Amino acid sequence: MNLTKYKRVLIKLSGEALAGSDGFGINRCVIDNIVSQIVELHRANVQICILAGGGNFWRGRIDPSMDRTTADHMGMLATVINCLALQDALERAGTQTRVQTAITIASVAEPYIRRKASNHLEEGRIVIFGCGTGNPYFTTDTAAVLKAAEMCVDVLLLAKNVDGIYSADPKKDKKARKFDQITYDELLKLNLKAMDQTAATLCIENNIRTLAFGLNEPNSIIRAITEEKFGTILQVKFD
Repeated sequence: MNLTKYKRVLIKLSGEALAGSDGFGINRCVIDNIVSQIVELHRANVQICILAGGGNFWRGRIDPSMDRTTADHMGMLATVINCLALQDALERAGTQTRVQTAITIASVAEPYIRRKASNHLEEGRIVIFGCGTGNPYFTTDTAAVLKAAEMCVDVLLLAKNVDGIYSADPKKDKKARKFDQITYDELLKLNLKAMDQTAATLCIENNIRTLAFGLNEPNSIIRAITEEKFGTILQVKFD
């Protein structure tokens, strides 16, 4: 497998995608499929970090009266469940991992330290990030972009439950058009919800290349790295 164009990647896994067809919790078939692909990439000497969302366990507030900060902290804790599930599955597959969290949970994970995370990657370990940015009011997409910038990755892989970025929600609008590529400025101008504005702005400021794709596509993670045309590419500008 020729993967020389990418030495280091960050895979952002949405919680909803981890739930698969179940709609809630962790779908074992989905986890096994993810792990088998990540292990194959890891054996091809790609340095891999993962950031997990938590929407399969907790998404937003139960009701509008709930304190936003409390709700967001609950969402951060939900991501840790996914991180530990991924760690367990990866290590059972024979791959060394480390979980680092933006909120200190010393008994189950390391605190996030950039230099330590980078060293883990250089030593051949897969690093899994939990708790988003550690701050309320920020999405895990924003956390993924932040970690992509800090880890100096070659590409951010945005694995979602749709196969790319569309002009509208393809589940609601059958006329929605899929983009093969789009700039962040266009994404913001069209007010597309594939990535929040804070995350898109961070991508612009740090010139981060993103590939958005559907996790349920066959061999999607491997194809996102190896195929020229797959999902939707987001960049600051195109030649």
